[in-house]
Amino acid sequence: MKRDEFYVAWSALHGGAQIRGIVKWWLSISFVSARFLTQFRISPNALTLIGVLAAVLTWLTSPGPWAIAWLVFSLACDGVDGTLAMITGKSSRWGATLDATADRIAEAFWVGAFIAVGVSVQSALIIWIAAATQEYVRARAGGLGMRQIGIVTVAERPMRASALCIALVAHNLNLLWAPGIGFVMAVIQVLSCITVLNFAFQQMSK
Repeated sequence: MKRDEFYVAWSALHGGAQIRGIVKWWLSISFVSARFLTQFRISPNALTLIGVLAAVLTWLTSPGPWAIAWLVFSLACDGVDGTLAMITGKSSRWGATLDATADRIAEAFWVGAFIAVGVSVQSALIIWIAAATQEYVRARAGGLGMRQIGIVTVAERPMRASALCIALVAHNLNLLWAPGIGFVMAVIQVLSCITVLNFAFQQMSK
């Protein structure tokens, strides 16, 4: 699969999303990375599981500096596995299900990492529960036939990962930012969850 063909296929899978700006930049990196991995015959599902393992290591090495590296590596695996599936023609329903499940498992270990850097247990659990609810609503609505479930909130998975990364970096720089980051992220995540619930309700009520 050529790069332009990949862009077209990705756009089709994401409701006709436009390929430009930061999205095009990321997809370009993802495509090159996936093409490189094809030389090693790594399957997309294996890459998904490696990403989960990296998330576990993020938790086990937190709050130390290695946790930052493992978090970035985990996100890279999560971002490339779908691209690898597309360009190798190995996309499947099972792969999509495994990817979504892996994301939820990985985020469970993020809770431990959040707590390790000083985020309160309450804030960390609120972030996790609200995020899991938000993603479940999307998945359940899709299973019930709702097609317009691609609403983007201010607290998507990349934002949650960014918050954890900032908290890890701050902790290693001896900056006491973690409690504030956790509280703010918990509030934003709850509001995002409510946004998705409201959107789903409006769409399903039509």
